Amino acid sequence: MDKKTFYITTPIYYPSDRLHIGHAYCTTVADSIARYKRLADYEVLFLTGSDEHGQKIERKAKENGVTPIQYVDKIVDGFKNLWEKLNISHDDFIRTTETRHREVVQSIFQKIFDQGDIYKAAYEGWYCTPCETFWLETKLENGNCPDCGRPVELLKEESYFFKMSKYQERLLQYIEQNPDFIQPTSRRNEMINFIKGGLEDLCVSRTTFDWGIPVPFDTKHVVYVWFDALTNYITAAGYLHDRDKFAKFWPADIHLVGKEIVRFHSIIWPIILMALGAELPKMVYGHGWLVVEGDKMSKSKGNVIDPVALIDEFGPDAIRYFLLKEITLGQDGNFSRDALINRINADLANDLGNLLHRTLSMIGRFNGGVIQAAGEKEAIDAELAQLAHNTAANYEKNMESMEINAALKEIWALVSRSNKYIDETAPWALAKDPVKRARLDTVMYNLAEVLRIVTILVSPFMPTTAPKIWAQLGIETAFADVRLHDAQSWGLLAAGTKVAKPEPIFPRIEIKPEAEVQSAAAPAAKVQPAPAADSSQEEITIDDFGKMDLRVAKVLTCEKVKGADKLLQFTVDLGTETRTVISGIAKHYQPEELVGRNVVMVANLKPAKIRGIESRGMLLSASCEDKLILVDAPDMPAGSRVK
Repeated sequence: MDKKTFYITTPIYYPSDRLHIGHAYCTTVADSIARYKRLADYEVLFLTGSDEHGQKIERKAKENGVTPIQYVDKIVDGFKNLWEKLNISHDDFIRTTETRHREVVQSIFQKIFDQGDIYKAAYEGWYCTPCETFWLETKLENGNCPDCGRPVELLKEESYFFKMSKYQERLLQYIEQNPDFIQPTSRRNEMINFIKGGLEDLCVSRTTFDWGIPVPFDTKHVVYVWFDALTNYITAAGYLHDRDKFAKFWPADIHLVGKEIVRFHSIIWPIILMALGAELPKMVYGHGWLVVEGDKMSKSKGNVIDPVALIDEFGPDAIRYFLLKEITLGQDGNFSRDALINRINADLANDLGNLLHRTLSMIGRFNGGVIQAAGEKEAIDAELAQLAHNTAANYEKNMESMEINAALKEIWALVSRSNKYIDETAPWALAKDPVKRARLDTVMYNLAEVLRIVTILVSPFMPTTAPKIWAQLGIETAFADVRLHDAQSWGLLAAGTKVAKPEPIFPRIEIKPEAEVQSAAAPAAKVQPAPAADSSQEEITIDDFGKMDLRVAKVLTCEKVKGADKLLQFTVDLGTETRTVISGIAKHYQPEELVGRNVVMVANLKPAKIRGIESRGMLLSASCEDKLILVDAPDMPAGSRVK
C-alpha cells in the first residue's frame, strides 16, 4: 500500500537582505508540521527557497557593484546556513534563477497567452519597488504603498496583462465552496472582501529592467516577479519535468505564508492555476507577524532580531520551542529576550530537564541503571498511563488542526504531572524498604515510559534534543525508525533497558541582576525547639524580626557538592530571580527528593563562599536530636513573603 503524501511550502524568501526571526518562525512552523507528518508515516515534500528576480534586486546589485546573480548567491548562502543551523528538514530548496524554473515559467506564460488570457497593452500606474506591486491611485494611502507605506513610482510602459477579472466569480465560488482554502477565517474574510471590490487585470511583464525571466515570444519583456515567484510551487512538485511526482504531490496541502502576502497566494496564484487548468492548493495559511516588545521589526527602529546570533547563544531547539510555544499560529506574537530565557528555564530546564535527570539518577542509584519490569501497581499508576494516552490522542488532534502550541501544552501537562508523580510516590522512601521493591520498580518504569512517549511527541519541535533524550534512555530502537503510533501505546519500553548517565539537555541560564541583591549563604538555618519557660534566649523586637527577608523558594535543581559529605548545592527560584544556595543537610535528604519543593529561605543575608561556591541564601529547617526537616510552603508561589 502506498504511503499517504503531504506537500507543504514556505514562501520563497526575497534575498534583498539577511533573514530575520520572523522568517525563522515561518520556516520552523512548516518544518515542525513536515516532521510531524513524517512521524505519522506520510511521504512528505517540504519546499522552501529564494525569489531572486525583480527590479529591487537589480538595483541592490548595482549599488553593490556586482551582478544580480553574484548579489543573490551570497545572500542565498546565508539562507541555507540559517536553515542548517535551525535544523530545517526541507526536501527541496528552489531558486527562481534555476533552469528548471525558468522553463516552467516560460511554458506556463506561453500556454496562458495562447489561450487568450494574456494580452499586450500600454500601462500607466503606480509601482512599489520594495513590494514589487502595482497599485491603482485610488488604493494608495497618502500617496504611498498601502502595504509598506513607502513611496511609489509612476510607471508608463508597454506590458502584457493577465485576465484576472475573467476568473473573479469562479474564484469567489471556489472560496465559498471550500471554507478551509484560506485560513485563518479572518484572512479568508479579508480576501473575499478584496475580490468583491473588483479585480483588475494584472500586469505580468516589464520592460524597464531585464533581471527576470524573458517572455518566451517577446524577449524585450521579462515576466513580472510575482507571476514568476508563485509558479515555484509547481516547478518543485515536478510540473513539466516529472509527471509522476506532480501527480503524487500536487495539489499542495499547505502554502504557509505571512499575512502580508496572503492576497498574492489566495487570489493571483489560484487564478493562474485556473487559467492553467491545474488544481488549486488545498490551503493557504496566513500566519501573523512576530513583533519585538510589541513593535513591528524594522531596520530604522533597530529592533530586527538576527536568528543566527540567537541560535549560537541558546541552541536551535530552544529557539524553535520558544517560537512554537509562545505564538498561536495565525495571530501576531511577541518576541523578547527575557521571555525566551524564562521559557527556557521554566519549561526546558526545570520541567523536562529535571524530569529526565531525576528519573535517570534514581534508576541509576536504586536499580543499578536498569529499568525493571513494572511490579506492584496502584491507582495513581493507571491515572498516569491514561494521561499519557490522552496526551498522545490530543496531540495528534491538535497537530492535524495546526494548533501547534496547544499540542505543546498537552505534552508539558504530562511532563508536569510526572514531576508531581515523583513527589507523590517518593521513590527514595520506597528504596529504603526492601518490601517495597516491586512498587519502586513500577514507579521507575512509569517515569521512563513517560519520557519515552514525551521524546517521540516533542521530536517534530526539538529534533536535536529528542535523539539525545532517546540515547540517555538507552532504548535500542533507532530513533529515526520511531513513528507516532509508538507514542500511542503504553508499556512498549522493554524491561532490562540500561539507561545512560544523565547529562543536562538544557542547562539553566543565569540572569545577572542589574544590581547585586543582598542575600545570604550558609548551611541551613535550624529552628531549635526551646525548653519550656527558657529565658536564656535574648528577646528581639518586631523591628529586629522585620530585618529578615523570608521568602518561599522553589527548588529547581539539587546535587551533592563534590568532596563534601554534608553539603547540597541548590538552584532555587525566588519568583523574580534564581539563586545558588549551599545547605548542610545531605545526611538527611537525597537530592532528587528535594527538587520541586517550595522551601523557606532567608534571602537577605550576606553572600558567603562555601567550598569555592558562592551561596546566596539560607534554607530554614527544624531539628530535634538527629531528626531534621526542611520548612516548606507547598501551596505558595515562589517569591511569597513569609511573615
